[in-house]
Amino acid sequence: MTIAYIAESAGVSVPTVSKVINGHSGVAADTRARVEALISRYGYRKPALVRRSQTLELVFDELGDMWGVEIIRGVERVAREHRLGVVLTEFGPQRNSIRYWIDDTLTRRPACVVTVAQLSEEQRNRLRARGIPFVVFDPTVELPDDVPFVGATNWAGGRSATRHLVELGHRRIAMIAGPQGVLCCQARLDGYRSALEAAGLPIETDLVVRAGLTREDGCAAARELLSRPRRPTAIFASNDLQALGIYQAARALGLTIPGDLSVVGFDDLPVATLVDPPLTTIRQPLTEMAVAATELALALGRGERAPQVGLELATTLSVRGSTARRDSTIT
Repeated sequence: MTIAYIAESAGVSVPTVSKVINGHSGVAADTRARVEALISRYGYRKPALVRRSQTLELVFDELGDMWGVEIIRGVERVAREHRLGVVLTEFGPQRNSIRYWIDDTLTRRPACVVTVAQLSEEQRNRLRARGIPFVVFDPTVELPDDVPFVGATNWAGGRSATRHLVELGHRRIAMIAGPQGVLCCQARLDGYRSALEAAGLPIETDLVVRAGLTREDGCAAARELLSRPRRPTAIFASNDLQALGIYQAARALGLTIPGDLSVVGFDDLPVATLVDPPLTTIRQPLTEMAVAATELALALGRGERAPQVGLELATTLSVRGSTARRDSTIT
């Protein structure tokens, strides 16, 4: 038995029947009596509200470095304030558990989902169909306009990092770019190129090397750059883990930081202040981004309209000991 059938039988609109069922005013007495009689005759019962659990879900592709810890810290902060538990899901290196994750999540029915993993359209639609709000954290691919996300100003960060090196007198500035097709890495590379253009410096394609976002990949890329006859005097890395690999490669080749080579990273992980010398890096506010993503997801779950679908938090340059001035006449 549906509200629509009762409305048709009573000769009234569906909103009128809804008002009667929910005890709202604005319905004539005789109409109310007619609708109530039909409700009693047909045994209509208002569907019970489907309640979400007192948990929220945080989804990773793979949780393997300090970057993820900063995100967990932000999500946990909001969860405590709202007295919610946190379910942490990791697909794993082979993404083996992704086939089962969506079914399990729909069964758990969390208050919301914050996903670092990039979900398919089908998975997003299934969450929507069950009324489970979700927010994508730091998307790595272009998203449809209606998908809410929280990210960082990656282009501005890449530009700021490169401009810092230019202002220190560096002219051969290399970049270890991230993997092809990763949105945030491409934005950082575009920012690097923009800063070089603004300074009137040539964009030398051989000074850009793509590598994975790990220490090992950063080390291999840096060895290749630093073994050239005209090596760069500065390297901008796509993240702090790559930058740690640059430290390793430089020392293996007998180069000092920042005497022979200036290094800038991206993320500002806690390890950036612990290495020798402390790493100059672009601070990506990961914890604050996770807080914003979780608050947005919970607000959507309360039926609130977000002022904007996508939110980007500002990056800032943290200058430490890994960069130094270089005589611009030295090539």
